[in-house]
This record gives sequence, structure tokens and C-alpha cells, in this order.
Amino acid sequence: MMNGPGRVSPGSAAPAEGRSCSWLNIWVFLIFALSIKAAIGTLCLWLVVPFCHSGDQPSALQQQFSEWECDSAVPQGTDRGWMCCPKGWRRFQGSCYFLSPDTMSCAESAQNCTGMGSQLVVITSKAEQEFFSEQIRQSKEPKPYNLYIGLFAEQEGQWQWVDKTPYNATAAFWRKGEPNNILDENCTVIHVPEVTLNNWNDVIPTTKHHRICEAAAVIV
Repeated sequence: MMNGPGRVSPGSAAPAEGRSCSWLNIWVFLIFALSIKAAIGTLCLWLVVPFCHSGDQPSALQQQFSEWECDSAVPQGTDRGWMCCPKGWRRFQGSCYFLSPDTMSCAESAQNCTGMGSQLVVITSKAEQEFFSEQIRQSKEPKPYNLYIGLFAEQEGQWQWVDKTPYNATAAFWRKGEPNNILDENCTVIHVPEVTLNNWNDVIPTTKHHRICEAAAVIV
């Protein structure tokens, strides 16, 4: 039977055009979805870098901070491109450091660092000691007078680092005459007024001083 005006018989061109239109819509949608994914990836890199690798288990430090500062100074042998520290912390080599604005006792300082997913700083090289001396020198006024570090003596004269790193007397930076091991002085501070690199003092643990916390930088 002849089809009347306006009717389309099966097998005519109209359905083919409809299928072409549908495939075009699918391609447009896919391109749009990929663009959104790329944009989210970029946003992830700049805003929440340490949390973008869903396969990684967040460290205690990552769980404590939401704002981070990153740069591309990454050790050789890694396939990732950024090294990150919490905002306001200072990075040296592979570690992040926090110089506190407030004061606490020795035990409180250790506990405070632990609560932030870090520890009182462990200093084992001249380069690291020089870094702290420079950072303290550049600190805004008022400068701290003393800063706790992670070196303790459970018994008189038996010094050990908080993370059990072996204590090396030849890589220590005591002031002249220190440690003098008097009055149960079994905690250690960097004594800021000392102008040389040898600026460690042993102190009474109940005295309140500033502190330096240390944690491994997050590589992403």
C-alpha cells in the first residue's frame, strides 16, 4: 500500500539519522565526563594533594591537617612529583618541622608533637643543625629563648633520641660545659642566644620552653 504524505515507511532514512544523533550525544557526554574528571584531578593536586592517592593509607600527620604546601623537590627514585608539609611547617630535605609559638614542659612538648602525628625533632647532622640555626635567626620577634628537641637521659649521662636513633656524641652540638647533668637536667633544648652551632643545653624537664616537632614529608 502506498504511504500517505508525512508517513515514513520502515527502512527509510529517518531512523538512521536518529541513531547517528544518539551516538553523537554519547560521544559528547563522554568527552564532557572526561573533562570533568581531568578538572577534578587538577583541583585535587592543588587543594588536597596528600589525600588524592586513594590507594595510600593516610599517615597520622595527614589526618591532623587539611591545608598543605607542596613543591616539586622530590628525591631520586620516586615516581611521584610533589613533596608536601602542613601549612606553616618548614621543610628540610625529607622532613617537615614545626617551631612552636607557645611553651610547654618537656613531657607536654613530646605529647603535643605526638598528637600532631610527629615527634620532638631528632638532629643527627651538621646540615640539619645549621638549618635550625638559620630558621631561628629568621624568626619574627619575639624570638624563642629555648626550644625542646627529642634528646633525653633516662639515667644521668645516658642520652638517647626519642625515636631510638643511636646517640652519637661526635654528632652532638652541646654548648661548652654541657651537658652538666645537675639538678636532674635530663631534657635538651636549643639555646637560641648562643651564636655558634654548639647551642644545646640540658634542662630541668618541668621548665616550659618552645619546641620543634618533626615528621616525614608526604610524597604524592
